[in-house]
Amino acid sequence: MVERLGSRETNTNELIRSAPFFEGIPEATVEKAIAHVVVRSHPSNQVILLENDWGSSVYFILDGWVKIRTYNLDGKEVTLNIIGKGELFGEMAPLEEVPRSTDVITLAPTLIGNMPAQDFVQLIHTEPMAGIRLAQLMARRLRQVNRRLRLRESDSTSRVADILLFLADGQGKRTTEGVEIPNLPHRELSSLSGLARETVTRVLSKLEKKGLIVRDRDILCIPELHALERLMV
Repeated sequence: MVERLGSRETNTNELIRSAPFFEGIPEATVEKAIAHVVVRSHPSNQVILLENDWGSSVYFILDGWVKIRTYNLDGKEVTLNIIGKGELFGEMAPLEEVPRSTDVITLAPTLIGNMPAQDFVQLIHTEPMAGIRLAQLMARRLRQVNRRLRLRESDSTSRVADILLFLADGQGKRTTEGVEIPNLPHRELSSLSGLARETVTRVLSKLEKKGLIVRDRDILCIPELHALERLMV
């Protein structure tokens, strides 16, 4: 499904504007930047980008989830990140004028706004706040990766807890019951943590028995973040 801004202009404009990237950017500048955005609905498990493709668009997630993946030297899939509503991806290739370095695949039905690469690059070049927002995004992602790398030698419980906290930090939704994140397939958590899938399953069961997480079909709830953080001390 493809929808160009205009047919449901109010709704899609609001979705695009709600992205944290546009916070603090003048209204007229945002209007110009999103003038050629195309909104597409994608089913679960659909490839959005492929490694080595050239970057003709930058993508804003309006709803849903995607995973960023690559492959190691042995050909094994490695999930680098999982991002959801309000995030953007595909921004580096247009800025560096190089091919894509990773694949991006939907994990759920996902609504994505495609911004032409030249519009995004123009926005970064002309609007200082856009450059600041991009730098903040890069810094946060680098901080998350560094934290995960430091924990590679930790025990399995600490590593799974860290992945859950990592997802809560980036994609968590606060409710009266706690912080909700998507209840991802164990293979995705395995790839993110570098642990065997069986180990991830065992650790999640242990955390659930202790009441540190509550799992539903599509949602995993963390009642108290600090309780999960204490496992990593």
